[in-house]
Amino acid sequence: MEPFFSTAPNLYFAMSHAPDFPAPSSRRLACAVKPPPYRSIPDLFFARVTATPDAPAFLHPEDEAWKSLSWRETASRVRELACGLLSLGLSAGDRVAIVSATRLEWILADLAVACADGVTASVYPVSTEEDTSFILANSQAAVVFAEDAAQARRILSRSDALPSLRHLVLFDASAGLPGDAMSLLDLAALGRAWDAAHPGGFDATAGAAGPSDLATLSYTSGTTGRPKGVELPHDCWLFEVESIGSLGLLGPSDLQFLWLPLAHVFGQVCVILGIGLGFPTAVDGRPDRIAENLRAVKPTFVCVVPRIFERIHAKVLEQALAGGKVKAAVFRWALGIGTEVAQRRRDGRRVGPFLEARRRLADALVFGKVRARFGGRLRFFICGGVALAKELTGFFAAFGVTILEGYGLSESTAMTVCNLPDRNRWGTVGIPIPGIEVSFAGDGEILLRGRGVMRGYYGLPDESARTLDADGWLYTGDIGACDAAGHLTITDRKKDMIKTSGGKFVAPQHVEGKLKLETPLIAQALLHGEGRRFCTALVSLSEEELLAWAQTEGIRDAFYADLVRDTRVVELIRRHVEHVNANLARYEAIRRWAILPAELKVETGELTPSLKVRRRVVEQRYRDVLEGLYAEAPQGAGAPWELR
Repeated sequence: MEPFFSTAPNLYFAMSHAPDFPAPSSRRLACAVKPPPYRSIPDLFFARVTATPDAPAFLHPEDEAWKSLSWRETASRVRELACGLLSLGLSAGDRVAIVSATRLEWILADLAVACADGVTASVYPVSTEEDTSFILANSQAAVVFAEDAAQARRILSRSDALPSLRHLVLFDASAGLPGDAMSLLDLAALGRAWDAAHPGGFDATAGAAGPSDLATLSYTSGTTGRPKGVELPHDCWLFEVESIGSLGLLGPSDLQFLWLPLAHVFGQVCVILGIGLGFPTAVDGRPDRIAENLRAVKPTFVCVVPRIFERIHAKVLEQALAGGKVKAAVFRWALGIGTEVAQRRRDGRRVGPFLEARRRLADALVFGKVRARFGGRLRFFICGGVALAKELTGFFAAFGVTILEGYGLSESTAMTVCNLPDRNRWGTVGIPIPGIEVSFAGDGEILLRGRGVMRGYYGLPDESARTLDADGWLYTGDIGACDAAGHLTITDRKKDMIKTSGGKFVAPQHVEGKLKLETPLIAQALLHGEGRRFCTALVSLSEEELLAWAQTEGIRDAFYADLVRDTRVVELIRRHVEHVNANLARYEAIRRWAILPAELKVETGELTPSLKVRRRVVEQRYRDVLEGLYAEAPQGAGAPWELR
């Protein structure tokens, strides 16, 4: 059989430089690839099943152990569910929503929808009832896969607003079947009966879709306003597989661990890459099991978001410095050695025998223990979602852990730009993948063009026209620049950039990222200062970490609202703010700040399901606190504004 992808595609790169940001056509970094060999997701999937039927496709937890599913077994289960959907009367183009955390059944259901010639609408399981109901109504979902009875009851509570909803299917029916819901086993049984009664029906339906047909409605998490349905045809997904596959970055010998939310395109791309490139994926979306699963699964790569590294970084430092003077000294020595080696390797400089000997000692004493937490076989992490602090990439590189930061949007089917192991420039998001063009608007806004770009927002022609121009350029809303080597750097979201009353521009994510690096106590930070004399910050502490800190301090039966007022906590945060300010320009430094009385959460509408801060919501909710920070300073002007 022909190989899926050539590891040495015929690529071209063309780039011209200018000191400013000209029109899209005059400054671009472009790559080209051959057309895709497949017509649709089902076409790609069954080609994989034919090529390696008995190879492992997915691993999933069952009865406290990991169970493997081959591609042949996966295809059998997908066929049953797809036929089950057809037995319910699903027609070509009908919407099927999935409201569930990341688990094997999510993937099987998604593939079944594609094979039934339907369209998957993705919904975060932590979305508010209002957002969930909006997405189900907006997408006109005829069938909904819900994770369990609790999720089903949330959906049924608003069923009057869902006229298109005909069937509700539960992944986990152990707690019963509310209303007229059915279990996944019930749907599979219906599918087997339908398949027997309609010979050739499944094959005809699974082969019906073409590259331009809609495959997915991926709803953005909505930092401002309602979620928007991003229309992604089959060809967007095929492009991602072909383009990333052509890089030679991943292959059949890899093993992926997947916990990212599958309601987001980043998680979905992880799945489709496994199908196209033939590597198995271990699936478990429970965040409290990540550390345990990494040690058990021993993956070769993991796709992550920066918050994971922020927490690990803070924990490693905290444990090293809390182990006494000797342990702290050994850690600092090892970190210095590791950093020097990592920088030399990054820059292509020689690592001499004396330095290598010291690195091996540092590895035995410190670094190897950290890497063991990731299973011991990890080749690299692929990081995306929001900007990753440059310091984090260097810190983990010192430990022998490679982080490949990338960039993309729901509107561009996730990955469009990525660092590579041999071209990993810290602080950048890398170079465009083959087939993606990158350019800039006059104000520095990043523009993207290529087959991975959406065809528009569902039912929003005006919004689509503002985001996609007539030449196919996607206006990302992000500000950035390319360096001489073609690596893209993201400054911030265009709408989030702060302009102080003194005319200085401040990138809030840069400052917020540095603050979150300081300690795991800080869960979120929001920099404020638009039109103001100086910048202030709202600091949200982690309930989990704050309660753990209280235990170590001997504080019993304490509540979060009380702890955030504790003078020891205030002093601790003050020191971290001062440390961050020491490395900032005066105009971007945090002059005053306040600890919020409650942690920012998805459930309260302050965070998106992908854990981005809804800035306008938080600023409005804590308007009085912000105004207080800009009031005439009370005695001790450098002190935080006390919440009363």
